[in-house]
Amino acid sequence: VMGEAIVAGLLRKKLVAPSQITASHPRANRREELKEKYGIEVFEHNPDAVKSLPDSDSMIVLCVKPQRLTGVLHELGEVVQPNQLIISIIAGATIETISNSLKNDYVVRAMPNTPSQIGHGMTAWTCAEQVTDAQKAQVKILLTALGKELLVETENQIDMATSLSATGPTYIFMMMEALTDAGVHMGFSREVSKELVQQTMLGSTLFAMESHKQPAELRNMVTSPGGTSAAAIYE
Repeated sequence: VMGEAIVAGLLRKKLVAPSQITASHPRANRREELKEKYGIEVFEHNPDAVKSLPDSDSMIVLCVKPQRLTGVLHELGEVVQPNQLIISIIAGATIETISNSLKNDYVVRAMPNTPSQIGHGMTAWTCAEQVTDAQKAQVKILLTALGKELLVETENQIDMATSLSATGPTYIFMMMEALTDAGVHMGFSREVSKELVQQTMLGSTLFAMESHKQPAELRNMVTSPGGTSAAAIYE
């Protein structure tokens, strides 16, 4: 899903042409779907996709489930070039693991989140020391296709971002669900309650971003003494 989000984002922002993107997928129906939808070349086997790349300046983006990583790295070990840029969005997979398996020092580790699928994601990323400034610039361009990107200093911060920004939408959706259910409990239809909640959350987030105030300060702004917000918080 995130691999497709990257393809869609790159093409939506016209950062590359469909002819510059190659993908791989084991299922024939999925390959045909991706070809038809995006006009890209899709191979059945991972090594064939890598071998089809025009030169060593081409980036390889690893977008598989963590449990499939070992097999994929084994497949790619003989076809990846030593100076080729590798970008991994695989949770928990360290730069060292990927670098050692592929005998490649130019590895980037990134952690996007679900809103990346519509171009409003947040991606934290870091890289091996050997990654050049030019390659870092390429990574930034690629990740902006998903939304905002932030270069962090250590891999430990990637793990931290996995808990915060990558998993964060889960917490937001739970709150959204709870507020919507509360509206239904009070008597709104689910559609009306959902619209009230979604726009309230969106507007509150945009207001927080534009005001540059701390959340506690914003909360105090709308919590008048003896008012409805104060009563709700007390309850």
